[in-house]
Amino acid sequence: MTLLHILTVALVQGITEFLPISSQAHLILVPQATGWCDQSLVMDIAVHLGTLFAVVLYFWRDCLALARGAGAVLRGRVDGNEARLALYVVIATLPAIAAGFAVHKWAGTSLRSLTVIAWTTLLFGMALWAADRWGARALRLAEMNWGRALIIGCAQMLALVPGTSRSGVTMTAARMLGFERDEAARFSLLIAMPVILGAATLAGLELVEAGSLQLTAAAALAAGLSLVAALGAIAAMMRWLARASFAPFVIYRLILGLVLLAAVYGFGFGEAKLATACLQ
Repeated sequence: MTLLHILTVALVQGITEFLPISSQAHLILVPQATGWCDQSLVMDIAVHLGTLFAVVLYFWRDCLALARGAGAVLRGRVDGNEARLALYVVIATLPAIAAGFAVHKWAGTSLRSLTVIAWTTLLFGMALWAADRWGARALRLAEMNWGRALIIGCAQMLALVPGTSRSGVTMTAARMLGFERDEAARFSLLIAMPVILGAATLAGLELVEAGSLQLTAAAALAAGLSLVAALGAIAAMMRWLARASFAPFVIYRLILGLVLLAAVYGFGFGEAKLATACLQ
């Protein structure tokens, strides 16, 4: 990979991972737009770990609370706020982990088509707008319960389809349930941590089995850049949602979705799988 390729992948991953616009779709579109190969699995792990560290740094107080809550649960104490929050994160994470394992094992890359990305970008952008427009704004994270956590967790399974956006669909579900915008985003990012860690661990184990897990300078650079980009994106999004709506993200998704649909049905790229040929 060239330096420009590393910079592009790291910045795209860092900026889009936690915004409700689908990092997976953008990473799939990068090689389509540039002719570059998909990034290596090592690079993919590196940029995801970079974004993971970013959300841990930004929500360090919540992470400490989750750690204390997990410790309390292991000691059999589940009546405290921190213990309940830890359990809600687990409940919201398990459906995505189970579905992710199933897709990884049986579906592979069959959904990585421009047609799928175009429609999911557009339709789930409209769903986010509807939830934000008509969803109540009354609930805080302290009012999370088992049922709400499970609904958000089940919604997270849809993010396995490229273009849906993991953060977007979980924020949509949380807004539909009546959570404040910044609280919806906060819970979405908290439940992202175990999902990212689980995916990176699974990919790492595959590399270990293949004997090709190597920490290179390029991977370290990509991880650092994605961390900085993600930290900035999270901070900007949280400040915005504390005082305004999801409208900019919805507008971006609608424009991107319409452009991609024009490419699909105007130029005949609909069923072609992405990045089948690339420049080294």
